[in-house]
Amino acid sequence: MPGLLPENVATLAIDFSYLLVAFLFIMGLKAMSSPVTARRGIVVAGIGMLIGTLMSFLYPGMGNFALMLAAIAIGGGLAWWSGRIVAMTDMPQMIALYNGMGGGAAAAIAAVELLRMTSVPADGAVHHGPVVTALAAAGAFIGVVSFSGSLIAFGKLQGLIKRSFRFAGQQAANLLIAAATLALGGWIVVSGHPTLEMVIGFFGLALLLGVTMTLPIGGADMPVVISLYNAFTGLAVAFEGFVLENAAMIIAGIVVGSAGTLLTQLMAKAMNRSLGNVLFSGFGEGPAAEASGVTGALKPIEPSDAGVMMAFAQKVLVVPGYGMAVAQAQHKVWELCQLLIDKGVMVRFAIHPVAGRMPGHMNVLLAEAGVPYDLISDLDEINAEFETADVALVIGANDVVNPVARTDKSSPIYGMPILNADKSRNVLVIKRGQGAGFSGIENHLFYLDNTRMVYGDAQKVAAELIHAVKAAG
Repeated sequence: MPGLLPENVATLAIDFSYLLVAFLFIMGLKAMSSPVTARRGIVVAGIGMLIGTLMSFLYPGMGNFALMLAAIAIGGGLAWWSGRIVAMTDMPQMIALYNGMGGGAAAAIAAVELLRMTSVPADGAVHHGPVVTALAAAGAFIGVVSFSGSLIAFGKLQGLIKRSFRFAGQQAANLLIAAATLALGGWIVVSGHPTLEMVIGFFGLALLLGVTMTLPIGGADMPVVISLYNAFTGLAVAFEGFVLENAAMIIAGIVVGSAGTLLTQLMAKAMNRSLGNVLFSGFGEGPAAEASGVTGALKPIEPSDAGVMMAFAQKVLVVPGYGMAVAQAQHKVWELCQLLIDKGVMVRFAIHPVAGRMPGHMNVLLAEAGVPYDLISDLDEINAEFETADVALVIGANDVVNPVARTDKSSPIYGMPILNADKSRNVLVIKRGQGAGFSGIENHLFYLDNTRMVYGDAQKVAAELIHAVKAAG
């Protein structure tokens, strides 16, 4: 079937466009490294993706344009609609879902190539060489694991899956499933003409592996898991780009895969844990999660008194956590901080790398509320300032401010870098109740002599604090 342009013209246009696409992807990713330029980076990378998509229509022999346009319209429409209606608190599970779709798309491409190999040409030739077939199988394996694993992560974050599922010998079972999947994939590569049953079995085992790998992982580790599966998706896309000889897919996959890998390593480091420990330790579940040696008592304080304490402080450091996201309190919190700034109080926001349920979750929420970027600092930048802070205001954060990470070698979070909120002169903790955090570990910060608990929904409490600060004159 003839293409839209003569073959030589189309090839030249495609090659040039992919060079441009690579440049836009890299520049977009570079811009995303700073909150100030992140929006521009997303637009630049989006333009690159648009160009790469449009160029696919120019491929010589390309047909089925109506189906392609329909798929783009349906997928783009659903993405636009869901992006418009999703709450900021639901962004982590949306990212998990979209990432799973990317892995599934890469796996679908591989499925087409592998299913094509099930039919033997009349001359008995092999459809692909062993290297290309191996890349297709590898992309299928990684993409399918990312797809099913991301769906489980979505279910956990959305609350559809209420608990982690574990049984004796689970790791051994996962190892057997992985070995069987890889063995079947190797058989497909060696055979050159796999049967339909072999391909179906291969995809079925890979789907099962993604499920069984992710179900045991606790909620505290979901940010790392999402980042890992993001890297998986990028790698799968890159492999299928080699299979299709599509430079844009190769470039996009490598960029996403490398970025996801680096982010996963940084997050694991921020939790002082290896990736293997995240995937196989069962952190945050069962008796191991219980902290020992809790002394003292929880000491509540009324919002009116807490507001007065902050109104007469010189420095207030705010530590946001997932509780702020759930209550959608970021706007009220920023309104409170603006009042304090107007009174001459120095206010800064302290962000832990794994605060919330995805990388950068707190930064996104604060940016949505209009908090200036220069008031937001990460752990390394601000940790030394807690010792000179009059008040550390902890809003729905838990594990990232738990001092047992520094002192209790028996704790699962021992060695994890934390925000030094406990070293402030006073600590105010806004919390809905007395339950433990994502990891299930009791927080010793709440029992310290300089800590006071302000119980209630974060948005409601923030409104009461605003009233108290105003009344303080």
